[in-house]
Amino acid sequence: MDGVTVVEHPLVQHKLTLIREKEISTKSFRELLKEIGMLLCYEVTRDLPLTEVEIETPMARMQSAKIAGKKLVFVPVLRAGVTFVDGMLDLVPTARVAHIGLYREPRTMVAVEYFFKAPSDLNERLAIVVSPVVATGNTAIAAIDRLKERGAKEIRLVCLLTAPEGVERVRGLHPDVLIWTAAIDQGLDADAFILPGLGDAGDRAYGTR
Repeated sequence: MDGVTVVEHPLVQHKLTLIREKEISTKSFRELLKEIGMLLCYEVTRDLPLTEVEIETPMARMQSAKIAGKKLVFVPVLRAGVTFVDGMLDLVPTARVAHIGLYREPRTMVAVEYFFKAPSDLNERLAIVVSPVVATGNTAIAAIDRLKERGAKEIRLVCLLTAPEGVERVRGLHPDVLIWTAAIDQGLDADAFILPGLGDAGDRAYGTR
């Protein structure tokens, strides 16, 4: 799909298989979610601009590359997005973190916001929305809408798993938002859960129902 990168690195695909397993523990699910978040962070930040700076090693002075001052803000969609973004913060500890609380109303599938907190300078930052599962796309779209309302100009979406329906809706409404994912599954069931999917990521990450 145009504007969508499926990360096919063997480590990502291996860990995705493990996290799908029905019988893994809550602890293992959280650990894998964090590890995959770290791996996907490599991909979504692959094109950050670099600049040459002068440094001194124990042996000599040299010119070397550093990220060219690009400001990042990770935007996890609560709940499971928080664990997912923990792996990203291990790589980019200086990034700011915004939080957006959204849940999918079970009957209408409409995304309902209950919390939002973000840096005041969103317009100056690359905002990376972190949503482990994009099924209908309603939650991801609501998060992107909210960020744009607050001034965000450059937004990317990272997810563990998507359905074609959700990807098409996000890209249709926000064609400027590129998507990175570990897999695009076959579709949605009657309750709008991804098949074969991995179930409810929030429940599996925190042992709730």
